[in-house]
Amino acid sequence: MPTAKPAISIKPAADPNTGFVTVNVFDGTRQPMPQGTHILLTVRDGAQNQLFRDYVNGPSVKLELPFHNNFADDYSIIAFVDGYEQAGFQPVVIGPSAPGQLDLMLLPKNGTFHFAGARWTDIVAQKPLLGQIFAASVTGAASDAYAELVEEHPDRLACLLNITTALQQISLPQDSPLDYFKTLDLAALAPDRIFGYADAKLVDQVRLAAQQGEFDTEPAIDLTLHGDATSSFKQNQFGEANVQLTFHENQRQVVAGVDCVYVEPDIDYFKDSAAHLLLEVIPNGLTGNVSNPRVVYVLRWIAGRRAGVPNFDPLYTIE
Repeated sequence: MPTAKPAISIKPAADPNTGFVTVNVFDGTRQPMPQGTHILLTVRDGAQNQLFRDYVNGPSVKLELPFHNNFADDYSIIAFVDGYEQAGFQPVVIGPSAPGQLDLMLLPKNGTFHFAGARWTDIVAQKPLLGQIFAASVTGAASDAYAELVEEHPDRLACLLNITTALQQISLPQDSPLDYFKTLDLAALAPDRIFGYADAKLVDQVRLAAQQGEFDTEPAIDLTLHGDATSSFKQNQFGEANVQLTFHENQRQVVAGVDCVYVEPDIDYFKDSAAHLLLEVIPNGLTGNVSNPRVVYVLRWIAGRRAGVPNFDPLYTIE
């Protein structure tokens, strides 16, 4: 292990040519890394000039960086700890007037899903709406069906918790998307997306949100990737890990007296394809064409912290 250098010193904010940012590094339990953790920190400016790459002491590192008042201030910052997957963020925009903050999460290599805080009793107590929808989706005991997911399909359960947590954090003109769901299609549950029947009013709510600029309407070519989909909309709140809602309006079902349509929610890694070239976020996780719930977990948490919204808490951890 290389000898860690002291944290980069920070001076009073008096120089108009200097900007500041504090980098905080967390682990897969959403808690700060232990004090004194050796962090390999890489900093590049918006012109892709590498300004710094060395070990520093964490979990909190204060940086003093040049301020150019142009695109070069769109920094990319990447953190790596031995035994963990690296993570980073771009753009980290700095300025001399207000110190910035960047929170990153690093997952342990070969880390696994831990549901000790996401047992069925925890779902019922802390995510009662999800509990009600899940219970309405099974014929037997909901607790048994949930336990089977924990034991047999932890990646699918992680996906379910990721997406439903994100859905409940979205504010439509009326309620959240999850409020409109009546049942889940648990047989179709996958590691990268969920399916279910939701009140047909959800379609109008999302279209209205798109008119208000909260969602982007996906092009027709995208619908070909979703079978018989009739429309699709992607949240645009974050640079990463936005929810996409795809509607199959020709598949309808009456659930508890409510006219429902089949809905396919998933979470994309990045807002646009160019981001794949710009960002170096957890490269070991970005394999294959199916979104990995581990990567979604990290990206959504980082994006939420960056945007200053309530913490993304799907109850499970990765350890």
